Amino acid sequence: MTFKIILPGIGITIITGLAALFLSEHYGAPVMLFALLLGIALSFLYEEGSCREGIEFSANFILKLGIALLGLRIALSDLIALGWETIVLLTVAIASTILIGTYTAKVLGLKKSLGVLTGGAVSICGASAALAISAVLPEHKDKERDTLLTVICVTSMSTISMVIYPILTAYFGLDNHDSGLFLGGTIHDVAQVVGAGYSVSDETGNIATLVKLVRVSLLVPVVFCVLFFISWQNNKVESKHSKQKFSAAGVPLFLIVFFLLMLVNSSTTIPQELTDITTSFSRFALIIAITAIGMKSNLAKLTSVGLKPIFLMLIETSWLAFFILLVIFII
Repeated sequence: MTFKIILPGIGITIITGLAALFLSEHYGAPVMLFALLLGIALSFLYEEGSCREGIEFSANFILKLGIALLGLRIALSDLIALGWETIVLLTVAIASTILIGTYTAKVLGLKKSLGVLTGGAVSICGASAALAISAVLPEHKDKERDTLLTVICVTSMSTISMVIYPILTAYFGLDNHDSGLFLGGTIHDVAQVVGAGYSVSDETGNIATLVKLVRVSLLVPVVFCVLFFISWQNNKVESKHSKQKFSAAGVPLFLIVFFLLMLVNSSTTIPQELTDITTSFSRFALIIAITAIGMKSNLAKLTSVGLKPIFLMLIETSWLAFFILLVIFII
């Protein structure tokens, strides 16, 4: 694949991503949601063919590049600062949400992989987690549709949570520390966590952001667990021929890079300017990837799914909030 072939598709995804950023900054809605909607509106470009290769490149390589660079946002000192009790709480919350999502998906007659995908997105870091988990799931005909639905739902629910959850912290009389733990442990996307936390107080915002970053750091072990489970379920033949494999050991290269960058960020002092640049680049890479996934989508397939995936994610979101609140009150 030459650069000349993929250039038109990459160009259109970048332009659409910039348009999504512009709309998000001027109207205050999540940029991921705008990227998805604009991408869906331009889905005809994927069907016509001239942009097809570049859109595929954006939805795959640029996606993995954006996820890998997230590693520079995480440091092991973040884990140490919160203490082992909070880490255990978040680990149990994430694991239980994914398990409940998988079981509920089966009960609703949906694919178990959708339960894993939505559970991971809800419990870890929203759209970014959905993209990372989707990247290692086995290929099937509805995979991109499921990913698109998950991103749309988790982004919308995260925005709603940003408004409602601070009200809940006041209703339950939570102090700044517990409010930060609840907001950082339950709201799906990082931007919404920051918005909700600092709307309560500066202390709450600081704690909420730290808790959220720890949830993001747990993305790698969760994705490795998904890979192990796929192998354990004897899906090795499907996984072997999947385009998501990048190493002989079966571990995607973007996860290895994510982990290495996290170690670098933990062991050395990276200039703030470089961190800001890589963070911005990572964020825009994910916006481009979401735009490309939207372009590859089929709107008719989205409307044919029904309300079951939405109901599934409502259950997962409700469980996560209930569990964190329960533990806060018990402790």
